[in-house]
Amino acid sequence: MGDNPCWGESGIVLSRSFGEGLLAQMTKDKARAHAAFEAARTEQEKIVQAQADYGPTLCFLAMIDAGLGHKEQALEEGRRAIALMPIEKDVPNGSRVLQYFAITAAWTGDKELALQQLETGLRAPVAPQALSYGALKLHPFWDPLRGDPRFEKIVASLAPK
Repeated sequence: MGDNPCWGESGIVLSRSFGEGLLAQMTKDKARAHAAFEAARTEQEKIVQAQADYGPTLCFLAMIDAGLGHKEQALEEGRRAIALMPIEKDVPNGSRVLQYFAITAAWTGDKELALQQLETGLRAPVAPQALSYGALKLHPFWDPLRGDPRFEKIVASLAPK
């Protein structure tokens, strides 16, 4: 079972081991989630070293570190990814980096930062698909924010009329 790119969007490709970690995280299997995220981190670290100045690869590493519980490292990587790929420089990729940084912040338990980044991402000229009503309502990426009244208000504001 290789760690081939599995899913994602544009410059951000999520690996199979990351998907396995996400699934294990959803089912509260902490040991399996940790092992899968460790495997994903090893792969992603190589990609980041090869593309050191590319924000999307770094923001994915930040998500993995958040999944591993490395809060400060994850937030630092996420901020660096935004600096490398500002929305003003590249709207599609910059907005994706913002979106994944919002997820990273949510996973680290920093709800305030997560909601702030989510709102910024939604104001982008081209909001990524992952910030659609259906994605925010159903995707497990956003589980740490569920039940927060501010998050629920954002989701409700995107509901089809």
